[in-house]
Amino acid sequence: MIWINGEQQQQIAVSDRALHYGDGCFTTARLHQGKIAWLEAHLQRLQEAASVLMIPDVDWLRLKQEMGIAAASWRQDDGVLKVILSRGSGGRGYSGAGCHQPVRIIMLFAAPGHYAALSESGVRLMTSPVRLGINPQLAGIKHLNRLEQVLIRTQLEQSGADEALVLDTEGKLVECCAANLFWRKGNQLYTPAVSGAGVDGIMRRHIIALARRHGYVCQVVREEPQTLVDADEVFISNALMPLLPVRQIDSWHYQSRTLYQRLLPDC
Repeated sequence: MIWINGEQQQQIAVSDRALHYGDGCFTTARLHQGKIAWLEAHLQRLQEAASVLMIPDVDWLRLKQEMGIAAASWRQDDGVLKVILSRGSGGRGYSGAGCHQPVRIIMLFAAPGHYAALSESGVRLMTSPVRLGINPQLAGIKHLNRLEQVLIRTQLEQSGADEALVLDTEGKLVECCAANLFWRKGNQLYTPAVSGAGVDGIMRRHIIALARRHGYVCQVVREEPQTLVDADEVFISNALMPLLPVRQIDSWHYQSRTLYQRLLPDC
């Protein structure tokens, strides 16, 4: 099911800037029994992205109401709600002058079926040959320019691995194709910085705060992949998983799930 500006439909203007330039942002939320998990956090993410992209005149109250209506219409226990916010139509060339009506798109999907199996078996990561460009202006937000992730996923589907370990163009750890990355060494928890590339995920923020309550200090670092060789455990997260253990990265293997098991009940 798809809603555009509150109306259930599947047509959008070919002049929309999301189509021409990827001029917009999005968020993807987990549904459970008609409720949106982390609703306020998802709205905050969209607001932060809209601010960075300088998209004006968004009716945030109406968007929140539309998200609630869409979620309540979902008849299965679990599902996925995706929100796309486009600058809309208008302007000339790259200029957004004259765009005063952002477009709100809401879509519902079935919940991914493979996460349950991966929570038991663990995730196998492969290092992607596709690297993320460094751009501090856009780093952290979920903008609509996702060609890097498209290429990462295309390479991943040819590898047989479950997810990709993604580096930036300086060879530093950033994230996975569609998840944030964490690793533990003793009582220290680490996650890559996303100030130059990558997404500052909702679950990433939650896990950093949650780990502190369990006595772990999460350090945000810029490290090369070799730092993962002697990690005690590795796990990944996003809003849908929401947390999965990693059993293998390339030729490195991991067995411990100590912190993963502590965090999972609150994710």
